Amino acid sequence: MKKLLWMLVLPLLMAGCTSYKNVPYLQNPEVVNSFQDSLPLYDAKIMPKDLLTITVNTTDPQAAAPFNLTTQTMQNIAQATNTYSQAALQQYLVNNDGLIDFPVIGRLKVGGLTKNEAENLIREHLKPYLKEVPIVIVRMANYKISVLGEVIRPGTFTVSNEKVNILEALAMAGDMTVYGVRDNVKLIREDEHGKREIINLNLNNAEIVTSPYYYLKQNDILYVTPNQAKAKNSDIGNSTTLWFSATSILISLVSLMWNILK
Repeated sequence: MKKLLWMLVLPLLMAGCTSYKNVPYLQNPEVVNSFQDSLPLYDAKIMPKDLLTITVNTTDPQAAAPFNLTTQTMQNIAQATNTYSQAALQQYLVNNDGLIDFPVIGRLKVGGLTKNEAENLIREHLKPYLKEVPIVIVRMANYKISVLGEVIRPGTFTVSNEKVNILEALAMAGDMTVYGVRDNVKLIREDEHGKREIINLNLNNAEIVTSPYYYLKQNDILYVTPNQAKAKNSDIGNSTTLWFSATSILISLVSLMWNILK
């Protein structure tokens, strides 16, 4: 009978150990810690359909004014007084060819450039129009990523600092649920030419930190696939209740048999 008891308990212990191995992220950190090559700092590149805000500053505000177009929003109009109103900076939509229409200068090719490269490009084109070197600030107004599937709060998230990695994106979505498959997270990405690809990522493996897919680009989509238990049970509440009920019954039987055999 004792052998029968162990036969009942051992599968539960084995299942618990096996499932735990699939849960922790970055299980082999020594691989990254021993990584010798220095990784370049991530800098987002401007993509088609990005919305840019561009600010030109000089010590002479009137000289820079033609390059800082503004537009009134409905909120600003509603809050305006008789003759004064606040205005928002004009946003520039990058077209499919990577071009924007900038005041006075005309069309500029900014697609594929980092923010610093775009700032330098605009600064060079402004030299003939300004007596001093201006301060140019370029920001991406619609840097967004989406997280779907087995996470607590799926949705689309705006990234204000234009830099986010996979783990930060999962944190925004409340992390994975217990049903999420850590070693088969799918990244859906579209490049500047419209080419789409789906990349399978293993977050159990710490090497993801050195992967070119560790940092997400604007409009990336993360999809956390469900495990087999979730796929077989569309009703999470019922499946969880049944699992706990079956486990409770089994534990009760084991406890009863243990008391009998003592």
